[in-house]
Amino acid sequence: MAERFLKHPRRETTNFFGMISASPQMKEFFELVRRVARADVSVLIRGETGTGKELVARAIHQLSRRRQGPYRAVNCASFTGELLASELFGHVRGAFTGAVKDRKGLFALADRGIIFLDEIAEIPLDIQARLLRVLEEQRFVPVGATEPKEVDVRLIAATNKALRTEVGEGRFREDLMYRIRVVPIFLPPLVERRGDIEILTWHFIDEFNERSGMPRKITAIEAAAFDAMLAYSWPGNVRELRNVVEYAFVVGEGEVLRVGDLTPEMRGEPPPPMRESDNHNGNHISDEERERRQILSALEATDGHRGEAAELLGISRTTLWRRMNALDV
Repeated sequence: MAERFLKHPRRETTNFFGMISASPQMKEFFELVRRVARADVSVLIRGETGTGKELVARAIHQLSRRRQGPYRAVNCASFTGELLASELFGHVRGAFTGAVKDRKGLFALADRGIIFLDEIAEIPLDIQARLLRVLEEQRFVPVGATEPKEVDVRLIAATNKALRTEVGEGRFREDLMYRIRVVPIFLPPLVERRGDIEILTWHFIDEFNERSGMPRKITAIEAAAFDAMLAYSWPGNVRELRNVVEYAFVVGEGEVLRVGDLTPEMRGEPPPPMRESDNHNGNHISDEERERRQILSALEATDGHRGEAAELLGISRTTLWRRMNALDV
């Protein structure tokens, strides 16, 4: 039987502030974002990891009346409680060890603009109380200070968790939940976006074909490879798809993207087990070093995204952060 190959499709696509799509679901979502952007209220973006929640936040900023104002973003899962408080509200000199001078936080820097808090469900409860005050009173107190500062900021938040579940389990304040989800919007996962796996695959192929230093150009996709892509669940959504295409450019050869160019997960192969000995000298590897390498591999596979790395490792973000500190990762 002759091999079948897919060529670049000739389909009309939409580029909505960096979000590429041809699916009717996303066109409806884009129109919803346009309407939401007009009202100066808090927005909660719900969506799976890798769907593009920050792109949505940036689109709201560009379409809002605050477009001329600043835009500031932070991933709340990337900081400890003390550091997150300083990142959001700033601090005064001497507020804690290492605070050698006053520092403005993101709320001060985003005055008259928009602040985007990604993974908001990861904020510790004590900081949730301070965030609630900002939303209710439009003022905050920097860490170590006593006088409040006025601020005019619109909040956009995002999470891949159900906040009602977090409230029910005591990890999130109910009053804060209602403050941040005045308008909740739901970003569809990649597998529900009809036709977008094909569209985005070719979009990323075009991107890497134009990038200097890539070892190959791709002009066609083997039908079996595309069938494997359609059958895959894409837990990492658009970000994972881009990584898969980049992986194929690196490991494959020739102008056709084939099944063998796809990641082991997509080919149905389990990841290789960790070896007991070092590749170079055969020395025994300690449990700590083995764990350290697993964490590094997970971080590399997810482009350094700690939330996704934690999911790959089957642990919580907090546990990952603690193990990274303990293992000096």
